[in-house]
Formats: sequence, structure tokens, C-alpha cells
Amino acid sequence: MLLADNDLQAIGLTIRLASIVTLILLVLGTPIAWWLARTQSRWKGPLGAVVALPLVLPPSVLGFYLLLAMGPDGLIGRITQSLGMGLLPFTFWGLVVASVLYSMPFMVQPLQTAFEAIGDRPLEVAATLRASPLDAFFTVAVPLSLPGFLTACILTFAHTVGEFGVVLMIGGNLPGATRVASVQIYDHVEALEYAQAHRLAAAMLIFSFVVLLGLYLWRPKAKKG
Repeated sequence: MLLADNDLQAIGLTIRLASIVTLILLVLGTPIAWWLARTQSRWKGPLGAVVALPLVLPPSVLGFYLLLAMGPDGLIGRITQSLGMGLLPFTFWGLVVASVLYSMPFMVQPLQTAFEAIGDRPLEVAATLRASPLDAFFTVAVPLSLPGFLTACILTFAHTVGEFGVVLMIGGNLPGATRVASVQIYDHVEALEYAQAHRLAAAMLIFSFVVLLGLYLWRPKAKKG
């Protein structure tokens, strides 16, 4: 077999993490993107900057502050302890929380662009037909924004798969619990196991290429439709 059992375990954990993060961000990111696309509030700029911050912030900086926030004296840590959940650092769900924050711009920004492209006219027509704002969103905005939803989900999933700095600081390196594929490659390199690192890295490279190839091949068809 090309990949060892610990490599397959890391890949399985990575796919599970990316799938959960994508679903959570689909629920959280959609209303944020809708508000950013439709509002004229003075808070649009600050909130947009906060959402985009992980794009320019070094992962180690974000991971460090998340580690403090999830610790026993941090806000998130106090909340999780009061709820009887314990502390999140070095757990799978700590990875989920950190990845949701780190991958948020990859969900929100494509959705915001798709919502802005709709314009006001389709929603005004829906309103004249007595559709409520919620009905107009699900029957008009969502169908017209499907290419944006697909792009956002693919980019969020792929970005979460490739995370390294944040997941290493928050999750550590626990086999079967927090050791994802990017950390497993790092372990192989540290142990001078270049052949194993090459096989796992090549698998991740092929996966990323296939995801992006599918996205770019699909986009022209979406425009024609």
C-alpha cells in the first residue's frame, strides 16, 4: 500500500474536519455574506475587515490568540468550562472552532460577491408578488447564487484541508485526535522519512489540483446557464 495506516488516519481526520467546518461556515457565513452584500451600514467596512483578517494575518498569530482565548483564563475557555465541555485546545473540536474562524473569508467573500451580482430588481419583483424577505431569499437569491455557493464550499473545504499553522498550535499532534494530513507530512520530514512525506504530499497535491480543476472547468458552464 502506498500510504501507511497513520497517513490514512490523518487523511480521514482531515476530511472529517474539512467537511464539518464547511457545513458550519455554510450556516454561519451565509447570513454574514447576505448582510455585507445588502447593507449600507457604517459597520460594513469594519465587519468585512474582520472577516478578511485571516487572509493577511500570519497563522501563528491567529493560532496564538485563539490558544489564549480557549485557555482557562480566556473568554471561550470560560464559556466552554461553564457549559461542562472542558477546554478546547488539543481536541478535535478545538480544531473545528479554529478552522471555522481561519477559513471564514473563503466562505463569506464568494457568497458576498454572488449576492451583490443579483442586484435589487429580482428581489423587488418578488416583493411585488407579496413574497416575504425570507421567501425571496430562498426562492430567488439562493437559486441565482448557486455558483457562488458551490465556489464558496469548494474553496472552504480545500483551504481547511491545507491548514497547518493554526491546527498545529490549537490541536497539537495527537494521532487519531488532532493530527491532520499537513501535520503528518511535517512529522515525516522531521523524521527524515522523505519517501513517506513525498507520497502523502503528492496525494494532497493531486487532491488540491483536482478540486481547483473542477472549479475552473465548471465556472464557464455556470455562466452560460
